[in-house]
Amino acid sequence: MPAASCSAKIHVLPDDVVSRIAAGEVIERPAAVVKELLENSLDAGGLHITVDVKDGGLALIRVTDDGEGISRADLPRAFERHATSKLRSDRDLASVTTMGFRGEALPSIASVSHVLVATAARQDGVGSQLALVAGAGGPIVDAPPVPGTRIEVSNLFFNQPARKKFLKSTTTEFSHISHVVQLAGLAWPSVHFRLTHNGQEILNYPAVTADRDRILQVFRQAFLDRTIEVRGRMGGLSIRGVMVDPVHARSSKMPQELFVNRRPIRNATVFHAVMEGYGSFLPKGSHPTFVLFLDIEPDRLDVNVHPTKKEVRFAETESLHQLVRQSVRHALGGSERKVVLGLSQAAPEFVPTDERQTSSRPDSHPDASLSARRQDSLANGSDRVSLSGNVEGAQLAFAHEAASVYRQAEKPEIVPLGQILRTYLVAQVGEELQVVDQHTAHERVLFQRLWRGWQGREIPSQPLLIPEPIELSAAQCMLLLKRCDDLEKLGLLIEPFGATAIAIRGVPVGLGKVDAAGLVQDLLDDLTEWDSASSLELRVQPVLASLACHGAVRAGRALALPEIQQLIYDWVQEGLIMTCPHGRRTAFRLSTDELAKLFGRVGWT
Repeated sequence: MPAASCSAKIHVLPDDVVSRIAAGEVIERPAAVVKELLENSLDAGGLHITVDVKDGGLALIRVTDDGEGISRADLPRAFERHATSKLRSDRDLASVTTMGFRGEALPSIASVSHVLVATAARQDGVGSQLALVAGAGGPIVDAPPVPGTRIEVSNLFFNQPARKKFLKSTTTEFSHISHVVQLAGLAWPSVHFRLTHNGQEILNYPAVTADRDRILQVFRQAFLDRTIEVRGRMGGLSIRGVMVDPVHARSSKMPQELFVNRRPIRNATVFHAVMEGYGSFLPKGSHPTFVLFLDIEPDRLDVNVHPTKKEVRFAETESLHQLVRQSVRHALGGSERKVVLGLSQAAPEFVPTDERQTSSRPDSHPDASLSARRQDSLANGSDRVSLSGNVEGAQLAFAHEAASVYRQAEKPEIVPLGQILRTYLVAQVGEELQVVDQHTAHERVLFQRLWRGWQGREIPSQPLLIPEPIELSAAQCMLLLKRCDDLEKLGLLIEPFGATAIAIRGVPVGLGKVDAAGLVQDLLDDLTEWDSASSLELRVQPVLASLACHGAVRAGRALALPEIQQLIYDWVQEGLIMTCPHGRRTAFRLSTDELAKLFGRVGWT
C-alpha cells in the first residue's frame, strides 16, 4: 500500500483524556487530593486549616482555610491546566519557594470528581462559588464573603472505575490521609491543623512556636523521651530536629520524616548519611527513627523532578551528606552522658568544618598516667589490685592510652557496687543504676579511641617483645600482605614469616594482650569486604572494631572495684554509648523513676 494512502497513526488526544492522564500522575488516591489542597492552602497563607473527610475520602474531602482567597476573575482560570499564580517565567523554576507550582493539581482533581469551591478575598464584599463535574465548570455564583477558600471534592474517581477498584479499605485510605496531615503539621508548626473523619475529630494541632512542640503534639512525649537533638549548619545548609537515642532504637522504621524547606520528601542521600552517622552506635536489626528539617537556599535545590514533588535533587550532594553525617555523630557524642548525669541538655549549635576536628571528643579522661607497678601487675595477669590509693588518677592497663589524646572533662559520680559472674559490672552512674557488660563496654572505649586516632592520622603502635607467627593459607597470606601498609596506618604491624605465614610484630597502643589467631581471622573477614566498601571509613571501621574486640577485657575476668570504676568512667567519658562496635548491647540502665516504679514508690510522700 502506498505510504500516502496510509491512515494517520499519530494524533492529538482530546483534552478530557489528557486531563485524566495528568490526574493519574498526580492523584493516586484520596490522600494525594488532601496533599495538593493543603499545599494550596499553605501557599495562600492560611493559618487555620481544617480537613473534613468522609468514607476514607471517597465520599467527601473538604479543605477549608483562612488564606487570601481567589478573586472572582481568577476562579475559573484556577482549574485550567498549567495555570498557576506561583510562577511567571522559566527563571522562577530555578528558585521555587512555594509548596506547589505546576498548575496541574486543581484541574487533575476536578477531572475525576465533583468539585465545589467557595472563596473570598479579604477586601471582597461578596464571595464566589464555582461547581465543576469531571472538569466542566458551571457559572460562578455569589457566596458569603468569608475570607479564605473552601474546596469540596466528592465522588472521587466516579468516572474512573478501574482506579477506584484498586483503592484499599476505608481505614487504609484514611490512614494515608492522616499521615499527610501529620506531615503538614510537622512542617508548619505555626499553622493550626484539624482533621475529622465522618464527623469525628481525629487530629487537632493548635499553632505552636517551636518544632519540638509540634513533634510533641504529633508523636507524644514517649517518642520525645527516646530522642536526642540534632543541630548543625555548613555553608548555606542547616539541619535541625530529633533522632532516636540508639538504646531505644527498634526494628520499626516509623517515623523517618525528612523535610526540605518545609517540603516532606524521601531522599536516599540523606538516609545514607543518617545511617553512616549512627555507624556502630546502632544495634543490629534496629533502625534509626527521626524527624529532621533541612533548610537550603532555593536555587541550590530542584523540586521539579517528580509529579507529586516527593523527590528533590540537590546541587551539592556531597556537602549535604557530610553535614547530615557529622551532625548525627555530634548529637550522639555527648548527649547520653548529659542525660544520665543530670547535666544541662541544651545542645550547642554544631558547625562542621573539618571532619577531624568535629569528630574529636572533648569529654575524655584527663589523666592517662599509669604506675609501672600497676601496669606490670595487669600485664602479668593479676586479676585483682589493691583498693587503696587514688583511683581517679589511675589508668588501667587494659584502657591505657597516650596522654595527648585526653582533655579535661567533668567527672561524673560513679559508685562501683560489684561484679556479677565475672562478666557484668554493677554501679551507680550519676542518677542511674547501671549493669554493664565489661567486654562490650571496654570494646566501645577502645574503638572510640582508635577511631579518633585514625581520624587524626595517628594510631601509635607498641611492638611486641616476641612477634607472634600465624599459619595461613597462601591466599589468606597474600591478602594480608597486600594490605599491610593500610594496616600499619591503623597501628597493626605485620610481616611475612615464611611461605604461608605472617607474624604480628606490633599492635595499637592500649590493646594489651591480644588473641593473635582470632584477630587475624577476623581481619581476613573484614579485608574481604574492602573492595566493595563505598568509602574509606566503611573499610576502616570493621578493622578497628576487630582490633578493639580482641584488645578488650574478656568476660570471665575478675575485676576489683577500682578497675570497675575506671572502666565505667572511661565508658561514661565516651558518651555512654549503648552498643559495642559490632552492635551488641553494652549496658542495662534503670533511672531513678524506673526504680521508684519497680518498688511502688511512685506517689509516696
